[in-house]
Amino acid sequence: MSVKKDILWRVAMVYLFMVVFALSIFGRIIYLQFAEKDKWSVDSEAAPLRQVPIASTRGDIYSADGRVLALSVPYYEIRMDFTVDYLTNDIFFSQVDALSRELASLFGDKSWDRYKRELVEARKAKKQYYLVKDDVSYDQMRKAREFHIFRLGRFKGGVRFIKTSKRIRPNGYLAARTIGSTTRSELGNRVGIEGSFDELLTGTEGLLLQKRLGKDLYVPLGDGYEIDPKDGKDIITTIDLNIQDVAEKALLRQLTAHNARHGTAVLMEVKTGEIKAIANLQRDENGRYYESYNFAVGESTVPGSTFKLVSLMLAMEDGYVDIDDIVNTGNGEISYYGKKLVDSGDESFGAITVQQVFEKSSNVGVSKIIFENYKDHPEKFINGIYKLGLNKPLGLDIRGEGRPEIKSPDNKTWSGITLPWMSIGYEMAVTPLQILSLYNAVANNGVMVKPRLVKEVRYHGSLVESYGPEIINSSICSRSTLRKLQKMCLGVVERGTASNLKNDNFLIAGKTGTAQIPDSKTGYSQKSRITYQASFVGYFPADNPRYSCIVVVNAPSKYVYYGNVVAGPVFREIANKVYATSLDMHEAINDKKVQLADIPYTKNGNYKALKTVLDELDIPMKKPLTKSDWVSATVEGDQLAVSSRSVIEKLVPNVVGMGLKDALYLMEDAGLRVNVSGRGTVRFQSVPPGTLAGSVGGVNLEMTIPDN
Repeated sequence: MSVKKDILWRVAMVYLFMVVFALSIFGRIIYLQFAEKDKWSVDSEAAPLRQVPIASTRGDIYSADGRVLALSVPYYEIRMDFTVDYLTNDIFFSQVDALSRELASLFGDKSWDRYKRELVEARKAKKQYYLVKDDVSYDQMRKAREFHIFRLGRFKGGVRFIKTSKRIRPNGYLAARTIGSTTRSELGNRVGIEGSFDELLTGTEGLLLQKRLGKDLYVPLGDGYEIDPKDGKDIITTIDLNIQDVAEKALLRQLTAHNARHGTAVLMEVKTGEIKAIANLQRDENGRYYESYNFAVGESTVPGSTFKLVSLMLAMEDGYVDIDDIVNTGNGEISYYGKKLVDSGDESFGAITVQQVFEKSSNVGVSKIIFENYKDHPEKFINGIYKLGLNKPLGLDIRGEGRPEIKSPDNKTWSGITLPWMSIGYEMAVTPLQILSLYNAVANNGVMVKPRLVKEVRYHGSLVESYGPEIINSSICSRSTLRKLQKMCLGVVERGTASNLKNDNFLIAGKTGTAQIPDSKTGYSQKSRITYQASFVGYFPADNPRYSCIVVVNAPSKYVYYGNVVAGPVFREIANKVYATSLDMHEAINDKKVQLADIPYTKNGNYKALKTVLDELDIPMKKPLTKSDWVSATVEGDQLAVSSRSVIEKLVPNVVGMGLKDALYLMEDAGLRVNVSGRGTVRFQSVPPGTLAGSVGGVNLEMTIPDN
């Protein structure tokens, strides 16, 4: 055999061996997998080791000033294993009556005989993980440990107290929808801050390795076989609870008064975009209002007249009109391709300025300006809206933001009347927060900032992340146009449709809005099915804007649906509360000493203490002729005169006219026991001044409140 053939034969043998070996392994795997499946299958419960997850503690949610909005409180489940060997029928049935009575007495949710019936049924069924009671507080759990059967413990009585946690909101339903919630089922829902920041709040589960000792009995392996859970982080919101409370109550009053379907109110800080209050209320079938949906964030609807700011801004930016130009609104009625458009309330303003068009909210005036200047190139008007970002979601820090709808000329629903109707806030949809962001930009010198609900993330008190203002648009328009917009918004409250909001303390600027909401099926064709939406959006103080606010009320009834009447009062109440509680928004009072009309009544007492108080109050004092630690005080004209009062050691002092603190000090310093009746100033002492203190056991002091 040649060398070449010898090598090939050897290689072939090795290759054949490897193939046979591989096939044998594969065959063995198939055999074990199918033929001996039952033999080698091991129940997970019988495994010698198991990993048990250790739940982490969910982080808390706080208001801007550190008050808790949501936190996890430890709760327990009481479960029983009726298969433990020690818990015989004799033990169980001899104590089940007592246990049932104890459970009924502690929880008060069932009668004792029902508790007994359910426990007996679970015993007969030999249940191993029977739920006796959930949502058990820590104090209840401690008491339950001493109940009959339970006091035998886990291995003899079969009882297990399993720690869980319950999410609670200490402030009840205040800002409930914004705070949100999470559910852990397959169809689980995550809403609000709880849902949007769920991963940060949840933390990381730990793991515990346990060894099996017997049926249903596992013990930890010990140190080194455990991964500790990592607690969730805390979320610090921008919400001011005091203002939130005012916003919800003000909104509730107006919704109730007008029997409205739902409404929302949002207060935002101009410079930062921090939302200080966000209220959302909806009427249920029983006529009660509750928070079920975040309309400010999620509801895209026609904005109505509040959108007129955009229309006039674009027309002025493109050089078509100026604030003092005259617009002839005629008799308050105009037709576009046979479709009539009228001014609110069938008013007729005639020839008025562009500023007056805005102040009076003339539909005819605004539509004429836009239609006459953009009808040949409507895409220019639409592109102007797009540049403001109103066709895109804001990208808020919580879920559920509604999608705006700003149609373009190439949309199949575009028609000849689309442009004039869009100019006054119809044939489009935006969210209340988008409109608020626009007016907030007017207040913020043209800078549009993103609304924010979260300002910080903390872990055990330490700052993890801080969220600052986020600019969406650095300049919504030119400086000259901006000044005109600010002037027009101020005019709406000073002279226009929102003059009922004008007050003597601070300036308000903004815009009213009244929109017809079409029926989802019949549109605008059936007037009886059309509802209304009233709104007001603005900012204050107008001369130095600090806050912006929007109020939207949907489907008010009783034939009252104008923005200034329905939404305006909510804005006013919120603004008044903010102004009243923000001292830095008030004009400084001249720092001058106020001349007192009368010198106040002053008690006798310690000279240094009295002088300190009088100097602080800038009350003139006539110094005593001789130096003494104790003085009497009398009023002489426009100043207070003090005279020395001698206190001699071992003699009873004169404390008449003194306060209780000084009187007790002197009497007890002289070694006297003191009994006191009344309050105010010492009117009478039972032992005369100058008496030898050692000869007297005690002294009675009678006190009264002076008339002056």
